[in-house]
Amino acid sequence: MPEIGRKEFAILRVLGEHGGPLGGSTIARALQTHGIELTERAIRYHLQALDALGMTENLGRAGRQLTEAGKAELANARVADQVALTFARIETLAYLTQFNLEQGAGKIVINLSLFRQNEFDQAMKVMRPAFLSRYATSDLVAVFNPGQKIMDQVIPRGMIGLGTVSAVTLNGILLSHGIPVQSEFGGLLEIAGYEPLRFTDIIRYGGTSIDPVEVFIKGKASSVGQAISTGRGKVGAGFRICPALARDHVMRLVDAMAAWRLKGVIAIGAESRPLLEMDVGVDRMGFVICAGLNPIAAAEEAGFSTTSRAMSGLFEYKDLEAI
Repeated sequence: MPEIGRKEFAILRVLGEHGGPLGGSTIARALQTHGIELTERAIRYHLQALDALGMTENLGRAGRQLTEAGKAELANARVADQVALTFARIETLAYLTQFNLEQGAGKIVINLSLFRQNEFDQAMKVMRPAFLSRYATSDLVAVFNPGQKIMDQVIPRGMIGLGTVSAVTLNGILLSHGIPVQSEFGGLLEIAGYEPLRFTDIIRYGGTSIDPVEVFIKGKASSVGQAISTGRGKVGAGFRICPALARDHVMRLVDAMAAWRLKGVIAIGAESRPLLEMDVGVDRMGFVICAGLNPIAAAEEAGFSTTSRAMSGLFEYKDLEAI
């Protein structure tokens, strides 16, 4: 089977995520969230190439769908392709974030997690302390009922969807104020005496096709609930780097975000100095943001089954509600 390019693979991935036939305009919108801008004409060209390779099937007005060969190609896709898409997604969603700190309005990035409908109320009781702690990105959420469509996903029957604010939102707000942010890695942050101590496990964003915190949640490696109740445990967090000259500006913006219930920055380093045993380089500074999925981790620790998709897409801030 001939190798396909990154753009063709991105189209296959969009079709695979949707699970059914899609038209060119819908594919174009979905590709934007993966950091790929293509016109409908360009998409038609790439789809014709995929048709010729036997990876997609033209259903006429209904659009294209994956063939068995296309599904196999997607399943066996090169890790490098997947990583490129994931890394681009972080940067693209940060760029697309539009939040006005004076008005408290605009679009932010959310994660989407699915819960069994009959377990959701109990899970929310378990997650509430995590949402209200310093280890969450926000205590604002969105709840989606079965059959409701959010971004490109329909909430399945018997499930409830929970939208949580992604830490990428903070990247986007800083970027919109002229502060470039480099996302280094996600990992487990050890808490001692309710304060951050060090990272015990890390996965670099440039070396994974899955959000690092999702990996640790499913691996039962976090102890968010314990960190909240006893002051000792492990929570999900991300390590960011930005120019050291922006330190005071960053701190002012962090305070301004907190007024709109956007939080999670648990540590800010000094110029050219390591932070939590992590080097940052000359004229740089590091800061640590707790993961938006930490409340979901608390639910998993309590025995609730969840499925999460970090950085699901953009969502209107005004449609969020307090936990």
